[in-house]
Amino acid sequence: MSAREWWATKLRESDQLKHSIAGAGAGLVASVVTCPLDVVKTRLQNQGLLVPTGKSYKGTAGTLTKIWSEEGIRGLYRGLGPTIFGYLPTWAIYFTAYDYFKDLVARKTGHHDSNWFVHNIVAAMAAGATSTTITNPLWVIKTRFMTQNEHTPYRYNNTLHAFVTIYKVEGMRGFYKGLGSSLMGISHVALQFPLYEKLRFWLKSADTDQVSSTNILIASSVSKMAASVATYPHEVIRTRLQNQSTYPPKYHGIIHAVKVIYHEEGVRAFYRGMPTNLLRTVPSSALTILTYELIVGRLNDIATKPA
Repeated sequence: MSAREWWATKLRESDQLKHSIAGAGAGLVASVVTCPLDVVKTRLQNQGLLVPTGKSYKGTAGTLTKIWSEEGIRGLYRGLGPTIFGYLPTWAIYFTAYDYFKDLVARKTGHHDSNWFVHNIVAAMAAGATSTTITNPLWVIKTRFMTQNEHTPYRYNNTLHAFVTIYKVEGMRGFYKGLGSSLMGISHVALQFPLYEKLRFWLKSADTDQVSSTNILIASSVSKMAASVATYPHEVIRTRLQNQSTYPPKYHGIIHAVKVIYHEEGVRAFYRGMPTNLLRTVPSSALTILTYELIVGRLNDIATKPA
């Protein structure tokens, strides 16, 4: 049996394998392309913690320029390693779990059109909780890498060094800082993916029952933008909690963080970095979902076409 025949057999046997491969590939492409904007967004979100007496970064362009002048190209790609390590399993787990939970919920409740949107919301939330819980340690490390500079109390040389250092200094709890606020972000995918599915359904061709690449980009961009604007404050809270490496911590949980940030910095702090986030996540999400759809299509071709 040739390698192609072996892959075709495996892909025919397992839809989960197709979704895992497609999700991982989509995450890899998106993480590399959007890393500089991810660094900018994370620095802006964390600014209240890094520079309590004044602003260090001002806007997307100003932050990009400052990082470039002070740290060079490496500064713009700081944290790319853990980002890739994070996105690969995150999207692979998410898309696989999303497809699994959609089928599971539909089987348990019956295929009723009136429940279609509810099915997708439940599947999105279950898949989001699964991927978030499993990969949280990688996102803690990614956030630390993207914000470390002369002001931060931690300094990591690489991903492995960060894992070892966090475990020695903070224990296992250090890897799950910000998990509560990350799980709050399930509301993000609970809005994004069902909305994407609905838009995708509306935009598919009546003649071929297929969705063009352009319409996939439109559906994914609109759904991501709506979800990002609606749920953004939890990202700021998560970033602040994940960056706490000293004792005693400044923020004692989600509620305390909300109160302190609001008291010290006002409502605007909860939306710090949002323009950069939209500039990063909307094309990133569109690219991720388009790549995912294209890879799934290609894998389906491999599984069905004769060698």
